[in-house]
Amino acid sequence: MARTRSSADAGPAKQGRVAQFRAVFAMTRKQDPAVVWWMLLALFGTTGLALLIGLLLGHPIYVTVLGVPLGLMLALALLARRAERAAFARLAGQPGAAGAALQGLRRGWNVEQQPVAVNPRTQDLVFRAVGRPGIVLVTEGPLPRVTQLVENERKRMSRVLPNVPVTIVHAGDADGQVPLQKLSRKIMRLKPALTKTQVSEVSKRLTALGAAKLPIPKGVDPMRARPDRKATRGR
Repeated sequence: MARTRSSADAGPAKQGRVAQFRAVFAMTRKQDPAVVWWMLLALFGTTGLALLIGLLLGHPIYVTVLGVPLGLMLALALLARRAERAAFARLAGQPGAAGAALQGLRRGWNVEQQPVAVNPRTQDLVFRAVGRPGIVLVTEGPLPRVTQLVENERKRMSRVLPNVPVTIVHAGDADGQVPLQKLSRKIMRLKPALTKTQVSEVSKRLTALGAAKLPIPKGVDPMRARPDRKATRGR
């Protein structure tokens, strides 16, 4: 009975992973049609290389069999990379894109899902993340226009938490901005200035302050904008 239940539980989970993989593949192929050829190249190129090595070693079948799963792994890794790139390409230019990109930050970061500052007229946005480097404010909008908006938010943060570093990062594709696909990496490389305990205290302090009811423009849902990385890895 235990084995039967285990099989029944594994069935829907496996079907869910397959469905997620199909969704990620379909989204990526729509945005990047060449991904199919790159995956085939990774699979058959690796298998062909394994066959060649096997012929040189005198064990073509054995080495080729080992090369097939390696080729599959490379194809899936390539899909994951291009799926992430395709997802960011879809986000580009949409309100809330910077906030969606921030969801890729690893553990240890507390990210506000909604912007902490908004210019209702221009739809410029400022998002906030709190981690060991301190408070990070990420802007979304043209640099000359969004500078004053984020500076006002920086001053507000400095008044509330004067001893906590505040870093400003401008998201975008223009000069002086960080592309969406590199945003999380850029923030993760900031030097730590707080302990884990202090990060928790700062986050609680900011949560206790609450947030004003901001006129958030319609845009993407940050929780649905990211590619499912577990699906692309076959988990």
